[in-house]
Amino acid sequence: MRIIFLWLRRLKAWVEGFAHKPGAGWSLFGIAFIESSFFPIPPDVLLIALAVSIPKRSFRYALICTVGSVLGGMLGFWIGLELFDLVGRSIIDFYGLHEHYLRVQELYNDNAFSAIAIAGFTPIPYKVFTIAAGAFQVPLATLVYASILGRGGRFFLVASLFYWFGVGIKAFIDKYFEALSLGFVVLLVLGFVAIRWIV
Repeated sequence: MRIIFLWLRRLKAWVEGFAHKPGAGWSLFGIAFIESSFFPIPPDVLLIALAVSIPKRSFRYALICTVGSVLGGMLGFWIGLELFDLVGRSIIDFYGLHEHYLRVQELYNDNAFSAIAIAGFTPIPYKVFTIAAGAFQVPLATLVYASILGRGGRFFLVASLFYWFGVGIKAFIDKYFEALSLGFVVLLVLGFVAIRWIV
């Protein structure tokens, strides 16, 4: 477990390092884009680092994050639609998310829009839902609109916290990173429970 936490801290520090480089907004866009289809670290990490640096631009960064994530979700959709056997299945298997992927098919049969919107807002691996949307031929418009709602709601909530409360939240996250990581896993499970209950 310690090795996993160490690896996560190093990856988190690497992502946060982009906040202090020129073109940080583009870095945020890029990470948000690739996280929606295959990258493991959520863009919230860099969004938080940027919001702490310049709180007045928090909402601008949230918008960049949302646009990048939605467009990245469209890439995930295309991977699922056209390249699932070649690429999509490998991504799902790499993260050990095969069981979640199968569950997503059931959720899409019930209410794809709600499932995607909830997944976009929660810590559930969003890439599973974008790839599955293409593989199960969910209408692209459903993915886009639900992603705007779910991902936009999440990123603007994060931006709001840092706009109003600033550095204190960042210090809290750094201090209790391990406990928050475990909490993230709990929320992951609860997120799937919430989808099962709501959809």
